[in-house]
This record gives sequence, structure tokens and C-alpha cells, in this order.
Amino acid sequence: MIDLSIAALQQSYRDGTLTPGEVMQHIRTRINETVDHNVWITVLDQTSIDGYVKTLMAKAQTELPLWGIPFAIKDNIDLAGCPTTAACPDFAYTPTESAPVVARLIAAGAIPIGKTNLDQFATGLVGTRSPYGAVRNALDPEYISGGSSAGSAVSVALGLCSFALGTDTAGSGRVPAALNELVGFKPPRGWWSTGGVVPACRSLDCVSVFAHSVTDVRTASAVCGGPDQDPWSRQVEFRSFDPGHPRVGIIGDADLDPCDDEVVEAYLKFTSNLAGTTIDYAPLRQAAELLYSGPWLAERLAAIDDFIAGHSQSLFPVTLEVIKRGADFSAVDAFQGQYRLAELKKKTDALFEDMDVLVLPTVPGTYTIEAVQNDPVVTNTRLGTYTNFVNLLDLCAISIPADRLPNGMPFGVTLIAAAGRDHALMDLASAWLSEPGQASTRPGEFHLAVCGAHLSGQPLNKDLLALGAWLLESSRTCDDYRLYALPDGKRPALIRDPDQGQSIEVEVWSLPERHVAAFLRTVAPPLGIGTVELTDGRQVASFIAEPIAVRGAKEITAFGGWRAYRASLD
Repeated sequence: MIDLSIAALQQSYRDGTLTPGEVMQHIRTRINETVDHNVWITVLDQTSIDGYVKTLMAKAQTELPLWGIPFAIKDNIDLAGCPTTAACPDFAYTPTESAPVVARLIAAGAIPIGKTNLDQFATGLVGTRSPYGAVRNALDPEYISGGSSAGSAVSVALGLCSFALGTDTAGSGRVPAALNELVGFKPPRGWWSTGGVVPACRSLDCVSVFAHSVTDVRTASAVCGGPDQDPWSRQVEFRSFDPGHPRVGIIGDADLDPCDDEVVEAYLKFTSNLAGTTIDYAPLRQAAELLYSGPWLAERLAAIDDFIAGHSQSLFPVTLEVIKRGADFSAVDAFQGQYRLAELKKKTDALFEDMDVLVLPTVPGTYTIEAVQNDPVVTNTRLGTYTNFVNLLDLCAISIPADRLPNGMPFGVTLIAAAGRDHALMDLASAWLSEPGQASTRPGEFHLAVCGAHLSGQPLNKDLLALGAWLLESSRTCDDYRLYALPDGKRPALIRDPDQGQSIEVEVWSLPERHVAAFLRTVAPPLGIGTVELTDGRQVASFIAEPIAVRGAKEITAFGGWRAYRASLD
């Protein structure tokens, strides 16, 4: 078996022990060996794969962050030239353009393998509602894979790709992760474009990602994230919390009542060392209940209403039953549902002011395929117990493996945080999974210390935010620096002078590597980017100044930082 983790593949390519063509051939063999799992709707033919590899080989590996990395795509997300079915053959169309998230990954060097099976029209959490067959769990094929992003999760778990794209409306990017012992990350609404995605609920849908590690999830996120022309995309302002000392929320016994006994035991074991605080879970539970008992079902119907009108016989029976219930709600119901959600969001926002992360079981139990087929609605509803509220309340979430249950199936927990805490959430997940190197190494990110107009709340901070940067930490330089106010009064100049310097306030920001060039073009002389030393001895890229900058400039070192100097002028 080839190790398909991103770092391992990149090292093998550098060493010359593997080529992308050899990796693709290995994957094709593995696909043929695992056909009984019903992972795929469309596997790209050899000619198509060869075309991607040929394009890739014209570029140096160092040019592209995902050079030669294979990935899979849920078949409700467009890949140019490949049919999109949403697991409904009569609905199929062939797009001429890829969805923005797919296009970004391919532009970064990733190679698409094909389109994966799903619960039809992304309506379900079980992975069995597909005319292409029930997707079988990677660990035990008698069990469900979870859905609706069933094939995407199992493609990663079976070693058919490095990572896979799914979508998440009610938990479809988290439930299959937990049931197949993977990491599943769901960003807040709009950070990853949903352009080119067949909608389930357009106002709630998110593109998600599955991988074996947070490291690989983070690498994909660095490429996929960022606004575009899609009307639902947005600029997310990222904020941090201390992953070394997070304020953890957990739930009490009464709120674990829907869980199997084995899941309760596993959850209590996992949370026993977290020093967590038991929260009032009621508003989150009440928000979850809105998803399938309120007007958001009408939004599912709105997504494919015209198709259903002429092709109702084309839908999987249980899918048609669920979606048609959307016709039972009126415009009055829709507004009342929004009003109720706004009330609950006010309460849940208050909860997240007092905690950094909420830790929940991802699913309350596991089911065999036979059990789900015998009771498709109740089992599906139960699987969404701890996932349904997340998109309604615009939160971010990551499901991580936590244990094995007595039946041999995996147990996963979901870490949930406010929108914009995504990077800190990934840091925390990395720490809890004991992944190496995450404190200092962030694939696809560039760390930059700022000391003046780019500080939080200062006039040029918006330039960082517009490029998807987020605040890592507030810090200070070592005692070797002097600070000057440039004659224009708008920017400071930082000069290293070990003989007469002192410590200066800075902030360290993380900027996606693909936007570094765009940011550097905004840096005007006499300033430039060099390296500064922080108080703890770390070296980090930072704004520095040419010696000529001090001519005619006012020294403000004694203020200890730009903010203090600016405050003295008010």
C-alpha cells in the first residue's frame, strides 16, 4: 500500500521513489479491488487522468502546494467535463466549468479521481439512499458509511485518494467521518464557495473535506477557502483562542439520553480529562429540531421543485417522501421559523462567549445497512441529533476519531466553535490527536508579524482580512528594536538596534501562501519584509525598514508600540 497522506506523497515525489502516474495506477487497482463498497458514481477514465498528469508534469513540484495529490469529489459538486448526477441519473448534466473549490484544488496541482456516491440530492445521513447502491462502511461493510457524503468518506478510508470533498447541510461532512474513523471538517457558511454545487438548502450548505489527519484537512483548507462571485460566499474574519488552554463545553447525562450506552461511556471517557463545563444544551437542541420540522424542508423542495414536477418517479422513494414534505410549509411558516432561529441564535451566541469549543459525540449510535433499510426515517433522524444545528447557527466544526466501540466501529467526537475560530479549532484538534508539528507548522500558510497600520483595528488591517489572514497571537519583539513614525504619520518603521533598542508590540498573522504575492505588492518603500526576533527567541517574517527610513522620522521607541503612540496623539 502507498501512503497517500499529503506529506508522505510529497516526500516520495521529491525523493523520486514515486511519480504521479504510478500513484494513479495504484489507485485504479485499489478502486477495482473495492467495487463492492459502491464508492463511485463516475471514475475518470485513463485518458482524462493522463491529461491531468501531463498538465502537472509541465510544472515544478515546488510551484504547486498540492502537486500530484489525488482527491475525490462528491457527485453534487461540478467537475468540468464529468457528469454531475446528485445520485439521480435522470437529473444528470455535464458542466463546462468546475465548481470554484474544485478549480482551486486543480490549479494547486491536485488530481481529481472521480465523482463519489451519495444520499440522493444530499438528503440523508445514512449513505444508503442511492440508486447506485448503499455505500458500505470502510471498517465493516455490514454497517452504514454515514451520509450524505458517503462515497467521499469511504474513498479516503479505503486509501483511494488523499482527501475528498463532501458537502454538509445537516451533518453530511461529519457523520461519515465519525463512522469511517476520519477527520471531517466543515467550515462556516460561505468561507468555501458553494458555487457549482447542487443545492440541498442553499442558505445552509457548506463544502466539507475528509482526510486521515488534521494536517491534510488544513492543507486543503488553505487552498479551498476564500470568497468568490457566488452570492453565498463571504469574507470570514478569523479569530483565535488558546488551544493550549481552551474553555471547553460538554453536555450532561440528560442530553446524552439519545445515545447508545457504549457511546455514552466513550464520550464520558473522552471528556473526563478536559476540565469541561456542562452547558445548557436546550437552545442547541431546539435549533436542531427546526431543520426537519420547519421551513428549511421547503428550501430543499425549492432546490429541485421543477425537476420533481416532471420526474418524481426518478427519485429514491424515501428521498421523495422527505423532500415533498416541504410543500406543507407556508411563507408564514418560513418567517416564523427564521424568527425562532434568531431567538435561539442569540442564546447560543451567548454560550460561545463563555466557551471556546463545544465537544459532542458526532453520532449517538451505529447502524447496520439492514437496520437502516428497515427503518430509514427514524435511524436517519437519530444520526443528526448532534449535527443538525451547526449550519443553522453558522458554526464551524471538525469531527475527529476518539475511540473504538465494543462492536468494533469507531467513535468520533465533534469539536464545534463560533464562525471564524476555524484555524484555532484545527489547532486544538491537532493537539488532541497528538499530530506532530502543528504548533509551528501550518501547511499552506505564511506567518507575518505586523507592528503598525496593519494591527487589529488599525486602518490597513482590512488589507490582511481581505486576503483571508487571521490573527495567531499578540506578542512583542526582543529588546533589540527601535520604532520610528514616518513623516506621513500613517506608518511606523521598525529598525533593529541591539545597543539602544527595546521590546516593541507586534501581532503575528497567518496569511494563505497563495495570497502572499498580492500582499507584498501593497508594501511601499521604505518598508519591506524581513525577519524579526520575538521575546521567546522565535524568528518570524515581519515589516522592517531600510536605514534611510529614519531620516526625518520621529523616534517613538519609548511608547513601546504603534498603538500607544497613536493614543498619545488623541
